[in-house]
Amino acid sequence: MQEQTNETKDSSRRKPKKNKRAITIIAVLVFLVMLTGAGLGFLTASIHTMPSLKGDIRPAVSSQILDANGKLITTIHSVENRLPASINKIPKNLQNAFIAAEDARFYQHSGIDPRGILRAVWSNLTDRGISEGGSTITQQLARNALLSQDQTIKRKIQEAFLSLQIERQYSKDEILEMYMNQIYFGQGAYGVQTAAQIYFGKNVEDLNLAECAMIAGIPKSPNYYSPSSNLKAAKERQAVVLEQMVKYGYIDSLSASKARTTEIKVANRQTTTTTPASYFTDYVVQHLIDKYGADAVYKDGLKVYTTLDLDMQSKAEQAMQQLPTSQTTENGIKQPQGALIAIEPHTGHIKAMVGGRGNDQFNRAVLAERQPGSAFKPFVYLAALESGLTPASIIDDSPVSFGSWSPVNYDRKFRGQVTMRSALEQSLNVVTVKLAQQAGIDKALYYAQQMGISTLVLNGNINDRNLAMSLGGLTRGVTPLELASAYGVLANNGVRVEPTAIIKVVDRNGKVLEETVPKEKVVVNERSAFLLTDMMKGVITNGTGTGAYIGRPAAGKTGTTSDYKDAWFVGFTPDLVAAVWMGCDNPEYLGDITGGTIPASIWKNFMNGVATKYAARDFVRPSGIVAARVSDKDGLLVTDPNNKDGHTEIFVEGTQPTKVSTVSTTKDPKDKDAKDTKGSNPTNNGADNSSTATESTLPPPPSKNDKSGVTPTPPPPPKGNDTKKN
Repeated sequence: MQEQTNETKDSSRRKPKKNKRAITIIAVLVFLVMLTGAGLGFLTASIHTMPSLKGDIRPAVSSQILDANGKLITTIHSVENRLPASINKIPKNLQNAFIAAEDARFYQHSGIDPRGILRAVWSNLTDRGISEGGSTITQQLARNALLSQDQTIKRKIQEAFLSLQIERQYSKDEILEMYMNQIYFGQGAYGVQTAAQIYFGKNVEDLNLAECAMIAGIPKSPNYYSPSSNLKAAKERQAVVLEQMVKYGYIDSLSASKARTTEIKVANRQTTTTTPASYFTDYVVQHLIDKYGADAVYKDGLKVYTTLDLDMQSKAEQAMQQLPTSQTTENGIKQPQGALIAIEPHTGHIKAMVGGRGNDQFNRAVLAERQPGSAFKPFVYLAALESGLTPASIIDDSPVSFGSWSPVNYDRKFRGQVTMRSALEQSLNVVTVKLAQQAGIDKALYYAQQMGISTLVLNGNINDRNLAMSLGGLTRGVTPLELASAYGVLANNGVRVEPTAIIKVVDRNGKVLEETVPKEKVVVNERSAFLLTDMMKGVITNGTGTGAYIGRPAAGKTGTTSDYKDAWFVGFTPDLVAAVWMGCDNPEYLGDITGGTIPASIWKNFMNGVATKYAARDFVRPSGIVAARVSDKDGLLVTDPNNKDGHTEIFVEGTQPTKVSTVSTTKDPKDKDAKDTKGSNPTNNGADNSSTATESTLPPPPSKNDKSGVTPTPPPPPKGNDTKKN
């Protein structure tokens, strides 16, 4: 009887559990049915709204590019430059190059290649990069001919179904022919025949293997891999295509090797009409095509609101007219060339961009990787400050050797004991190398990367992890855009803002496709950024950059490479940073031109030209910065105000010296009672002209929203333009 009662109780406990399980199963099934129904409904709707193979014909509308004030920069016309070519005239090497690079299983799949999709996904997950995409040639044809470039599920479903239809309706050769006549190759060229004529000045049937591989590599990013604008990148992409052709058995290794070394002769295309801000326009168009496709840019009537200020652009172009002309190359391009780019450090907005003399397609402001010379030194000094050194730290400027390398200063002289501030102002090479060794090579490279330099080489047999990098001796070099952006971190109190050229993109129906929000990241301690900025102000008032003096608070650095092939000036105010580079496209010397001469003068003229755009103000001084009077000779405290070998220096609170200098003092007979505000000791190099030498040199800056502000007292004029410095 007892057993029966227990069984009844157990049974009653199990029933609720069974009921809950059943309800859960039913709920899940109902949810799955609803989800399946919704999915099928979405799939059906996507198929029914899919364009037919005859095409979804809409009248083409030109796109407009406007500046930051709404002024029209240029109109991107919808006329397509297309000359169709039959498959019989397209070389087999070109056909095979496209298949190897874009769709290795083209002849095996039926429009969609699951294996290719999985391969692309795996490459992404393993961070191995993708030499072949996940989309088949048929899918790309469907997308380019009939669909938009929107990254939506609906578009991908339509693309897949259209691809299956295309494969049923056309032969593989017909599909390949349509694809090669449809795709965009940059420079306004559609189809392989037009691309062959524009880039190599010949018909498609006359292309050699090297040219075929280069043509096949362009569609991955038409403007970036354009041989006319970036031959170096085009050759790198060509090598990838040749490697794929060897991998899939279309050519042997010997043929690929010969093709890689075959000289590429790019057809000369002189610009017959001048487009305002042509380099900037090309830069924006490249971004748009990469993101939305060529058809959207040339046919869909986009309105592109950019960051450019046409007035500032005009001043930049006028300033660049100072470039001298020593020669003209065979294709009519003047040398030396130059670049100027200006960015607002708080927003990342590119306000002006000059990529060269304006008569070619190569945008040197964005694409030219050149040796920075001494313009790279601020990263070393930042590492030193972050390692506990101060602007008053004393470094011995004396001979030193590292193996077989013995760095020397520009003038081959040594100055003995100097402050870190003075060493930066005078761009002393030996001190910089010693600082890099003391702070650590990797630390300087780390800050350069964090501040926006992406071209550093950290691995391999040849890399930048050596002391030569402290003087700007890099494996690849830097671009003016990235160097300007990196200096902008200092102007923005240690905060990096990603540079951008586009504010907003709107389609023909008024739908906002893209709207830029500044991408900010704190990468440098604000106090270290302020100390370094203050030291770099002395470069303009006392040091190698006096040719850039503009009469308002500004900081900067000159750069001249040891082989005299590159000259830079990069400088900034609290509201604008600009980089100026000059050099020859071919390996020619600049003679006696240094960063402190023509580049500094160009920077000065540009900044003076746009001065009315921004209220004059000093850099924001963060909390925790203190001042102390120190000796120029040992960096320790000076208690005698009449000691002319002392100057007022700034420190992060807690790092100022506490010991009194024991160096014998020198009285200034001309000013026995007044406080010394301008040291004249050669070792000091006018360090007291620092804008923060006393608390009252400049009034505090206005708030960020106060555009009127109080015009601060300008820093003292430079001592003279010493053109023999770098």
